[in-house]
Amino acid sequence: MYYPNNSPAIQTKLPNDPWQRSHLQLPQPQNVGPPPTSPGYPLYPHPLSHPTLHQHPHHQNHYPSPPSLQPHVLAQGSPASVPGQPMTQHWQQQLLKCEMIRSSRSPHHRARASAMASRNVTKSAIPITNPNAVKSPEQQPANRDSTATPLSESTNGTALDHPSSTVAPVAEAPRQSSSRPPDHVWTALDMGGINIKNLPPTSGLFSFSFLINLYLNHNALTSIPPEIAQLRHLELLDLSGNALETLPPEIGMLVNLKEFYIFDNRIQILPPELGTLHQLQTLGIEGNPLDVFVKSLVQKDGTAALISHLRDTCPPPPEPPARPWHSYPDSDLSASETFSVICSNILCEKYATERLYGYTPQWALSWEYRKELILSDLRNYDADFICLQEVDIGQYEDYFTKNLSENGYTGIYWPKGRAKNLSEHDRRRVDGCATFYKSHKFQLIESHLVDYSACAMQRSDFKKTDDMFNRVLGKDHIATICLFENKFTGTRIVVANTHIIWDPNYADVKLVQTALLIQEIEKCVDEFASFPPRRLEEMEDDDEENDVSSSAATGLQTPPPGLGSRTPSRSSKRRTNGYSKTRKAPTYSDGTKIPVIVAGDFNSVPSSGVYEFLSNGTLSKDHEDLKGHLYGKYTSEGMKHKLGLRSAYYMGPGGVPTTAGAQKVDGAGGSHANGTTSGVNGVQTNGINGHTNGSGSSTPSSVTKVKQTSSNSSIPAYRIPGTPESNELLRLTNYTPSYQGVLDYIWYSSGNLGVNAVLGNVDEKYLEKVVGFPNAHFPSE
Repeated sequence: MYYPNNSPAIQTKLPNDPWQRSHLQLPQPQNVGPPPTSPGYPLYPHPLSHPTLHQHPHHQNHYPSPPSLQPHVLAQGSPASVPGQPMTQHWQQQLLKCEMIRSSRSPHHRARASAMASRNVTKSAIPITNPNAVKSPEQQPANRDSTATPLSESTNGTALDHPSSTVAPVAEAPRQSSSRPPDHVWTALDMGGINIKNLPPTSGLFSFSFLINLYLNHNALTSIPPEIAQLRHLELLDLSGNALETLPPEIGMLVNLKEFYIFDNRIQILPPELGTLHQLQTLGIEGNPLDVFVKSLVQKDGTAALISHLRDTCPPPPEPPARPWHSYPDSDLSASETFSVICSNILCEKYATERLYGYTPQWALSWEYRKELILSDLRNYDADFICLQEVDIGQYEDYFTKNLSENGYTGIYWPKGRAKNLSEHDRRRVDGCATFYKSHKFQLIESHLVDYSACAMQRSDFKKTDDMFNRVLGKDHIATICLFENKFTGTRIVVANTHIIWDPNYADVKLVQTALLIQEIEKCVDEFASFPPRRLEEMEDDDEENDVSSSAATGLQTPPPGLGSRTPSRSSKRRTNGYSKTRKAPTYSDGTKIPVIVAGDFNSVPSSGVYEFLSNGTLSKDHEDLKGHLYGKYTSEGMKHKLGLRSAYYMGPGGVPTTAGAQKVDGAGGSHANGTTSGVNGVQTNGINGHTNGSGSSTPSSVTKVKQTSSNSSIPAYRIPGTPESNELLRLTNYTPSYQGVLDYIWYSSGNLGVNAVLGNVDEKYLEKVVGFPNAHFPSE
């Protein structure tokens, strides 16, 4: 391969090729005309020391970067070299790729070159194989996870993971990711060099969501429509050699782009929204009248520096509208006891790194900025119970405990198990689960730590299981179980808070951890039911010691009328704050009569085995998520529980919200609006007072049900792309470029609790214009 002397693409030649083999002398023809239309037109303007790699015609990848030329050689060959500007490696690559693109101006150049490279070559040699060679065992089927890609691996083959129970963090783990692009026969489209003058917004091109490479180079385009953002799986986009003066900001939504060429256009300003292209390796800008600062930034530090500059200087998007409350008109709060719950994974400071969240401005990713948004949200919702995950010891002690105590909250916190083996400095960076409650209304009776590894070790049927040692142990995940009693009524409530393993390759471990948690909850509620009821006189004495108007005095925003926690006034003290003193304190015949809330980050989609087990109460011993591993009775008899759990955002048949029992759960779930964490779920519950009847069993004082009527038909059920139908009202609790879906839940015991209202979804139009969370308005993913 060689460069013609009269090539129209280069004004200055490179006479001394540093890559040319000494034993190979190529002829140098004279007076060569315009580039031929042959499919064999060279991919590179210079002969390389290695043969051209043959590629499949259906996978036209972008050019691999060839070796760097010597600085003085490229300086002579660059049409736009700045005199006196030192030639860096970044700029060498920029100029070299620019010349490659200029040499591909003929119609459908890439398509014809790819077809040429994929021609079959007749082989004269006969392969000889060893008939006695031992065949390798068949590979195991791919791990099932409908919404996750395989776990990425480090260079030494070791899977990246969150820190173990004894080792400090050494590398961040990739978060759950969405499915790959739709399978298609071809994933590249070459429309280069065919004189396209206009690309209308209604073009069918934008329906090709499977495209990975798109070539629109060397046409006559003067603009690119915003609909280009629909091609979310693009990794290479070539718009070189057109007459573009501007770029649509929507290109910033193409976060999978790795190569973006805009050589030889008329672009003067780059939209700052391009700063979200955190995976971009090359932004080809040569041949455009750009600002000197932008060009010098690329020349000196490369594409990554320019993207970081655009990202951190991009103005935040407009603030989204407030998330709507979906309340159920059939609920009767007047005869019921209510409480509210919020659940959120706040994204621990040490996990909020640029490597994982390169699309987020540094100022919006910093803990100093995010913590204020998180606290503001928690105060605004003013829930009775707050369940937080990924809270490190320092954040809990120095920030949340101090600030939430001003709003009448008391906290219970447990760090992950590895904190016991670290120094004081490192221990403060270990995250865990924190549960806060309104201490003027509820009394903490007991709290329990559930260390999943320790619980597994205590099971006799697990001790001889290799899978337990190889898969369950060493996964440092925990849960907390808190037993509460209402100071005014004696009603008992159990609130569990957990963070399940995130890794999609360990769906079996997710099930085991969830089953262990449910088993511990059942033990706690059975024991809690045996406690004798408190005397109402004791409750009134406790009430006298608390300022019952503390919540009202804060002046904070509360949920809509009828949805917030019941905060009695001072004038109602003599009636135990609005609850009749003549009423008996409740007793409970067994643990199933006690209301239960199970909240947390389960890292499981609605089609997972975890969701099926919690909602149905049973799971078969050969469920596909168990993957054939052995976990004692869980895989010999199956899993089951008797709590009667239901997701607070569950939608019944036909897409209508349903509840059962009596005590409503109202909530703020999913992604937050108004600066709230994206992983927030919440519920407000109404109902069971647990009075004792003649038989000694606990029966609800009132029954609240949401009838399946047309009044709720305007709330559609959400179907997660690429997964079976989901009956979750929320569209998502996690929103990142690689994954959008539901992973966090609030479960409630449907036999004695009922949903009163839930917080709705984030505005769709807002989501269409943002790449992912965290961002300026949402402090967690």
